[in-house]
Amino acid sequence: MANFILSCESPCDLTNEHLEERNIKYVPFNYSLGGTTYRDDLWKSMRSEEFYERLHNGEEAKSSQVNAEQYKEYFTPFLEEGYDILHLALSSGLSGTINSALIAKEELTPLYPERKIVILDSLAASSGFGLLMDEVATKRDEGMSIMELADWVENNKEHLRHEFTTTDLTQFIRGGRVSKTSGFVGGLLNICPILNVNDEGRLVVRDKVKGKKRAMRHMIDVMKEVANDGADYDGKIYLSNSNIPEDAREMANLIEEAFPKMDGKVEIFPIGPTIGSHTGHGTIAIFFWGKSRPV
Repeated sequence: MANFILSCESPCDLTNEHLEERNIKYVPFNYSLGGTTYRDDLWKSMRSEEFYERLHNGEEAKSSQVNAEQYKEYFTPFLEEGYDILHLALSSGLSGTINSALIAKEELTPLYPERKIVILDSLAASSGFGLLMDEVATKRDEGMSIMELADWVENNKEHLRHEFTTTDLTQFIRGGRVSKTSGFVGGLLNICPILNVNDEGRLVVRDKVKGKKRAMRHMIDVMKEVANDGADYDGKIYLSNSNIPEDAREMANLIEEAFPKMDGKVEIFPIGPTIGSHTGHGTIAIFFWGKSRPV
């Protein structure tokens, strides 16, 4: 058994059951909805349907990252039990949380000089972050050491692809990622932006497609171009969505038809409140391994 803890953060957008099964620990972010603060505890405190319904009805949502003191409180029990820690943080292109984790490491290292605390930037988000953690857990179980895993993450994380689309630009407009004018015109013309995460871990609009169905098929075409081995891709594929289960299942069916050699079925997860506070209702995101990300 590994003598280190594998750790991440709640915006990995998996389930508690999945993380427990893979023996992955996580630290929760916080978010506010309608003026009340909640823990992003992977939907234990609030159902995803309630969160997105309240968001859709106009309640304001904001996420807040973990601060240094919270990281210290989270890391300390593992160190006291004699474990080293390999912690992957939400993409620095989307959040400054990794800086707080590094401050906590700096303060804890003199107190536990015999322990390793390794903090890495995942450059990933949502269930893409989760897919990265799942692969790291597999390699841990195959016997990789903490430093071998750290090297593997640094050498491979840019091959983790994120492809998004959305039918609701409300939260993108509120967050300043889309202008009010562009959002109005896009909604009027039924335009769906195609977004991905670049080599710096930032969310970037790459294309615009008219209509949800066309956007979904466009993402399939992109996958065929950039996935490892193209249509012969044989890895796992994760899909996250913000309260549109029927569209998510339709997208999963399209993927499974297009990639018959993939590892198992598409695994579908709800987008958590930290990410959902920024993407809003109507988002579908797919995650897989492929060519290095574009700039």
